This record gives sequence, structure tokens and C-alpha cells, in this order.
Amino acid sequence: MRQVKTLGLLGTGVIGGGWAARAMHFGIDVIAADVKPEMEEWIRGSVASAEPALASLTTAPLPPKGKLTFTTDLNAMARQVDFIQENIPEQLELKQRILAQVSQHAPADVIIASSTSGLMPSDLQRDMLHPERLIVGHPFNPVYLLPLVELVAGTKTAAASIEAAAEFYTYIGMHALRVRKEVPGHLTDRLQEALWREILHMVNEGVATTRELDESIIYGPGLRWAAMGTNQIYHLAGGEPGMRHMLHQFGPCLKWPWTKLEAPELTDELIDRMVEGTAEQAGGRSIRELERLRDGYLVAVQQVLKQFDIGAGATLKALESRLYDEAAARAAKTPVDPNQPLRLFDTTVRAEWVDYNSHMSDFRYPQIFGDAVDTLFRQIGIDTAYRDAGYSPYTVEMKISYLAEVVQSDALYVTTQVLGADAKRFWLYHRMHRVCDDKLVATAEHIMLHVDAKAKKSVPMPADVQAKLFAIRERHAALPRPADAGRGLSLDKR
Repeated sequence: MRQVKTLGLLGTGVIGGGWAARAMHFGIDVIAADVKPEMEEWIRGSVASAEPALASLTTAPLPPKGKLTFTTDLNAMARQVDFIQENIPEQLELKQRILAQVSQHAPADVIIASSTSGLMPSDLQRDMLHPERLIVGHPFNPVYLLPLVELVAGTKTAAASIEAAAEFYTYIGMHALRVRKEVPGHLTDRLQEALWREILHMVNEGVATTRELDESIIYGPGLRWAAMGTNQIYHLAGGEPGMRHMLHQFGPCLKWPWTKLEAPELTDELIDRMVEGTAEQAGGRSIRELERLRDGYLVAVQQVLKQFDIGAGATLKALESRLYDEAAARAAKTPVDPNQPLRLFDTTVRAEWVDYNSHMSDFRYPQIFGDAVDTLFRQIGIDTAYRDAGYSPYTVEMKISYLAEVVQSDALYVTTQVLGADAKRFWLYHRMHRVCDDKLVATAEHIMLHVDAKAKKSVPMPADVQAKLFAIRERHAALPRPADAGRGLSLDKR
């Protein structure tokens, strides 16, 4: 299968806009195709609305952002792209007709994935040319933040199509869940529908309001579900014996007449209760306001889970590791100017980095300088595998000088000069510049010691790492030494 450089969207709307925002953020060009020309304004607005949350998700260095183009010619889109994501309304005959049409124009090695939330891939691929490339790639709203995508094969789907799609989705930061068998509703929607039916019954019978039912999830199971699913949580509920004890103890409850699998009739009265309840919960906030609230806490939850390398946090951590490796590879391929320090890291000041003085908080500077150091590490061979083996440079001394104000949305870049290095140590000098005027806004120095973490002592770096580091040291020896390098703190004027 081909490398995906351009994603084609067959239909736009909420899901299509989410796919566009995610793909573009991770460097994929997007051609959005919709028969309604007014959807161009919609999808561009959707991408713009998603950008603040996506920008907050990770500080890892990103590739250049992808470009968005729009067309009303579905066939022309199909001829130009490397992967097609279909997002048209959930009507089987409509999807079958459009997928068959587009398959006549898309090259045979272009995978076509449907975002359908419940239709069977075998039905969707019925009339297609090269049906072996049709899969279900079912995402969850908001697509640009929630990493889950369910992959489902039809009877004619090639295994290679599933694997190639999983590779693409993983590249744009998603968790590709392979569904073993095609069933209506796939996996997650079937679970969500069971909960939804119970909600409708309890509202219909006056047992609880929509707010009370949501609170029963928000303050309890929902917090657990962010990182552990129902099965693992119930395993814990069984104590030391685990799931077996839990089923023996609580299994008989399943025979009690608690749940009602059939949904109640959607009478006007029930619909009114649901509408009135959710409107009261919204408290006058618009859909866009609620989306921003949702996006903010989804970013925060994933960043917290990243610290524990679990659930969506593990997906984010893996994405960031790859982004850092790719940034280091790009930097290594960039022609080196021996008369300049290394330009290692670019970033933009995010809203949450700004303090009560409307400037970037001082504790964010070490983070940015640290990201530059991480990029240098990767260039000389100190990566995740290296650290997993128990070796890493440790910071033993650091000094930062704050020279100019930095505010929200300022674009910054960091250069690094190697002032000295031996087998166990190196001394780095960093300069942080504002992109718009190239003004020097901060400097920093690092003294680092190479450590064997398992032995808890300093040790020489491997010969290949030393060689790469010393080569940079020799180039930088000809550069002017910074006037304040090695200077201690003092109340004297500088």
C-alpha cells in the first residue's frame, strides 16, 4: 500500500471536519469533497475551531501543517489522494452508490475507509471496484482529540488493507482497534447503546433526570473508564482472586430484572424530557462553548494519563516519541552551517503557558530548553531505546537568563552551542529567539553528566555517541564564546 501524503474526504460534516483537523495537524494534506459547495465554509471553520485544542495536546515538534483544499467533484478527489475516508449520511443505499462510483476513479491501492457507526462493511463493498480495499474506520467525536478508531473488515477485505489502514491511523496519533468480526454497531456503539437504552427508560419512567444520570457517570465510573475498561475494573472489584471471585459473588445479580434491553418508545413526552433536561444542563452555553469545554478537559485527561503510560495517554506518549524522533531526523538532514549554533527546536507559546502578568511563566523556559536538549540527544544517538537500557545524561547544573517578554502565540526557536564535552560530561549553551523579529529573549546553560541509572554512577558514553558529540564540539569550538557563559549570579549590573 502507498504512503499516505494526501487524505481524501468523501463528505464533510462534523466527522469529516474532525478527520481534516487531525490529519492536517500531523502533516497530511486533505482534499475534502462534498456535493454541497457551502460545506467548504463549514469544514474550514471546523478545522479552525479544532486548532486550539490540538495545539494544546502535545508540545512535541510537529511536521509542517497539511493543506486543505475543497471540491464538489468526488471523482476528481478520488484520483488525487492516497487514502479515502468516507463520511456521508448513514444510509446504506446512498453509501453503496457513492462508494461504487468513487471506487471506479480511485487507484486500486488506495484504501477506502467508511466512518459508519453501525453498517456492515460487507454490505458497503458490494458494488465496488477492488472491494478488497474497503474497510470500516469508525472514529469517535471529536475525531481530532479522541484517539480510538475501530477497524472492521468485510468478507472481501484483504488483511493487508486493515494493516495499512492501522499504520496510517497510528501515524496521525490514533489507537487502531481491530474488530475480530463484523457485527452491526461494531464494538463501542453497542456498549454505548446499552447504556443509552437504560437512560431512556429511566427518564421515561421518571426515575431520574438527564443531569442526575450524567452525574452518576461523571463522578464515578467515568473517571475509572478514562484508563481502565469495565472488565479490568470488575477484575479489581473481585479483590485478590480477581474476576473469578467477582463473577461468583455478583454474577447472580445478572438474573435480577434491573435492565431493559429493549428501548422505550420515543414518544413526544419522552423527547421533550430529554431535550429539556439537556438544555438545562447546558446552562445557556452554546454548542461551540460546550465543545471548547469538552476539548479542554479531554486534552488535560490525556496529558495526565500520559504520565502513567496507560489508555489514551499511552497513545499520546507513543505519538510524541515518534514526533521527536522524526524532528531529530529532519534536523540531522538539514545542512549544517559550521558558523552557527544548531537550530534544534521551534514552538509557539500556548495559552496555558501564560501567567497572571500575561507573559510566559518562568517554569516553561526550562521545558522549552529541555525539548531542545532532547532533540540534540536524538541526533547523537540518545533515544528511547538508549534510556530503556538504563543510560541517560542527567542535568547537574542549569542557569537561565530572561532577557525579554514573551507573550501568548509568540513563535520561538532555540539554538544550541556545545561549549565543552568529554567522555562523561557536556556543557551546552542555548539561545531562545522570537521568530517575528529574531530578538534574543532568553539564554540557558546546561552541565550534564552521563549516568548508568542501574548502577547509580557516572560512566563514559558509548564510543559512537561520543564521536557524534565531539564532532559538534569541534565545529562549535570556532564559534565566539558567549560573553556570559559560566557567569554566576550576582546583584552587580551586567
